[in-house]
Amino acid sequence: MMIHMTYRSGDYKVKGYLSLPYGYKLDLNELQAHVRQLYGGADMPMTAISSNIIQEQKDVCEQKWPVLIYCRGGIGRVGQVKTEWLERFSRCGYIVFAPVYRGTEGGEGRDQFGGADMEDVPAACRLLAALPFVDPSRIAAMGFSRGSINAAFAAAETGWISQLVLWGGVSDLAKTYKERVDLRRMLKRVVGNPNKNPGAYAERSPIHMAERIRCPVLIIHGSEDEQVYSSHGLGMYRRLKELGKEADLHWYEGYGHHMPPEMHMQAIERMFAWIREHEP
Repeated sequence: MMIHMTYRSGDYKVKGYLSLPYGYKLDLNELQAHVRQLYGGADMPMTAISSNIIQEQKDVCEQKWPVLIYCRGGIGRVGQVKTEWLERFSRCGYIVFAPVYRGTEGGEGRDQFGGADMEDVPAACRLLAALPFVDPSRIAAMGFSRGSINAAFAAAETGWISQLVLWGGVSDLAKTYKERVDLRRMLKRVVGNPNKNPGAYAERSPIHMAERIRCPVLIIHGSEDEQVYSSHGLGMYRRLKELGKEADLHWYEGYGHHMPPEMHMQAIERMFAWIREHEP
């Protein structure tokens, strides 16, 4: 079961997807009541957007679940949340929540590619921790591509994240500006010129957050990634090791930014095995 829902991040109502473990269901009225209680009665629309072919029989509220927060890549309509990925994640026995970031899919505010929108992930953590079927001590975050910025921020600035996964993730946004000529116009418009405003790029770069990250970190990267070069993943991994942080690397030789479905599922299962090994 998957739900497209509204939650509050700062002054804004923003959107996200809640995906339940395979075979489990949740009464929308019950979820709505919990959300309204959290936000003081405010109306937070939500819609069930998909269910299993075989109707879900088990009540998700029967136990406390671990969570994966999936931080999407891209900006706006580029790189939107891939619901098929949510389904693959949920098959591994986790509740999955995917912020779409403010200003997207009807959410208020504006996506700043890691500016004020970084608050959307800690806000999602607060929402999830308020749900009676979530174990707030087991909230992992996975940032894919640009999503590494938002996921790393949550790990560096809050105590919510128990494990951090950076998958094909940007580690140094100024480096991305130099490498991705096709992104320069967008980056100048949203973030600014890195020569004139280097601080805006540094504060959006996980490699500059590394010292403040306290949880275990997994780096996943393909050697042939041409959208976020593998040097980002390797650089972040080496920086974490230099700082004495607990970090691991899953290196995929010959693979790029996106993997074929079968290999992608294998990488997902390996990722969740790592998350389980590092549960608090």
